[in-house]
Amino acid sequence: MEKLLIFAAPSGAGKTTLVKHLLLNRSDLAFSVSATSREGRPNETDGKDYYFIGVEGFKAKIEEDAFAEWEEVYANQFYGTLKSEIERIWSLGKCIIFDIDVIGAMNLKKIYGDKALTVFVMAPSKEVLFQRLRDRNTESEASLQKRIEKADQELQYSQDFDVVLINDELDIAKQDAEKIASNFLDS
Repeated sequence: MEKLLIFAAPSGAGKTTLVKHLLLNRSDLAFSVSATSREGRPNETDGKDYYFIGVEGFKAKIEEDAFAEWEEVYANQFYGTLKSEIERIWSLGKCIIFDIDVIGAMNLKKIYGDKALTVFVMAPSKEVLFQRLRDRNTESEASLQKRIEKADQELQYSQDFDVVLINDELDIAKQDAEKIASNFLDS
């Protein structure tokens, strides 16, 4: 069955943790690796975490119409889903799980309709979300401020998603994610 389970959220809401949990617990899912123009971080692997293709490579793929969806998230920092990645996973007979930004999720939903379920992961409050970002200690103050501003904008899209999952207690959020996945993928 060709289905897309799309998790999106502002940075710090916990979507990556929930996606990893589902991948460990559902053999019918495969992770969609996004392409990006940014440089890889020391702990990231090309082809596993992202396809690192640089700004020029990304722009060339846009010209080739190689993306199902893409977005310039920050100036010259592009992210997108390659059509070839979707086809690759479906050819394995698996459903696709995404960990992408809010606009990317909305764009995939527009394209794939009922084949796609969008899940907005939300912290219990803005204050908790912003504190989680601060507690990571992975950002400069300017970068942190940029993420907080973006998160504030992204929260406004929650009502456009099929499901909103509140991540307050992680174990409960994992159970909720499992139920959401089962209801969609096993029907």
